[in-house]
Order: sequence, then structure tokens, then C-alpha cells
Amino acid sequence: MTDWISRWENNKIGWHADQINRQLIEYLDQLNLSPGDTIFVPLCGKTKDMLFLLENQINVIGVEMSIIAAEKFFSENNLSYSISNSDGFILYEGDGIRIYCGNYFDLEANHLQEVKAVYDRASLIALDGELRQKYIKHLNDIIVSDVRILLLTLNYPQHQRSGPPFAVSKFEVDELFRVSFQCRELECINDIENEPMFQNLGVDFVEKAVYLLQKVRV
Repeated sequence: MTDWISRWENNKIGWHADQINRQLIEYLDQLNLSPGDTIFVPLCGKTKDMLFLLENQINVIGVEMSIIAAEKFFSENNLSYSISNSDGFILYEGDGIRIYCGNYFDLEANHLQEVKAVYDRASLIALDGELRQKYIKHLNDIIVSDVRILLLTLNYPQHQRSGPPFAVSKFEVDELFRVSFQCRELECINDIENEPMFQNLGVDFVEKAVYLLQKVRV
């Protein structure tokens, strides 16, 4: 995670997209959210996807390691905000949005008690295999039953490129979530033609998949 902070400090944030994610726009309705509902965005960075959610009257709770990322989100989008200390986090708070700056694994259920959905665009694939398991276990611990997750992943021949982002297959998604979640694949396409970095490295394919998950009652 220290590498994550240094990447922000050195502006090496190649994963950041300046446009709103197409898959979020297309599949947001699958989360069954109503105006005023709250969505959780882990490892949120400064993604404009959060702005899209706010514009759709959905409140946002994010968690992010880098203070630089949180401050840039508000400043680049001309949003006013306040800063406070909250349960060991530095909390950046604006109209309809809270970003907790600190370690994702320090979040507790009380931070997310009003959350109805989760949007994971680049969190799971940012973590290595061991951390992915820990990440899902912690997510299961801090969200309530029936919360829906919109999960976006990449899959490619991992031996042809080192992560992050890491390759995550449908088999691994099923294995990671099978105990406590229902899982449905909404989309899976080979999008190598839109990934010049992968092409330059000789990667054979880049599958982009979207999953809808729901935490089951236990």
C-alpha cells in the first residue's frame, strides 16, 4: 500500500481515467438504488465516477490511502469540502460525499451502516492474490446483507504482464465470493484493441468483465 501512496506523490497514476466509466453508466440501474441512497467506493482515488454518482443523487462514501487523491477530487471538480479527524481517518466531507483517508482494512461496519451498494472499478484488481482474499473477507464483515456490488475486473495472461492491475478470472471471482454472495456475470468482452499498453507488451487478450453480486442473508 505504500507503493500506492508513492504513485500519487509522483503522479504515476496510469489507472486513473478522465472519463466516466461506460460500464458504470450502463449497469448502474442493476444496483436498484433510489435518490438519496448511499454507495461505497473502495480505493476511490479521484475517480470522476463518484461525480457521476453524485449527479445521479446517490450519496458516496469512499476510502482512499492518499490525501493527494482526495484533495484533487474536490479541487478538480470545484466542490467545497471540510476536513476532520474521524476514528483514525482523515475525513474529507462535501455535499453528499465522504472520503475516509486511511487504510481500507481499518474501516468498520459503523462507517458503512447506511450503504446500499458497492462500486468496485479498480480495487480488487489493484491487489495481489493474498490481499484479494483479505479484501473480500473484510468487505463481507463491514457491509450488511442484501447489499449489491457492481464489480469490474480485468483478465489476461498474467505471465505476459506483471500487475497491478492484476488478472482476475471469472473462476477466481466465483471462488472469492461464493460463501457469502450471489454472483451473476453481466458482461465479458475482449477489449485488447483499446489497451495499447497491453498490446505493446504482447499480451494475447484483455477480458473486461462486469459482475453483479449480492450479499446473502446468513
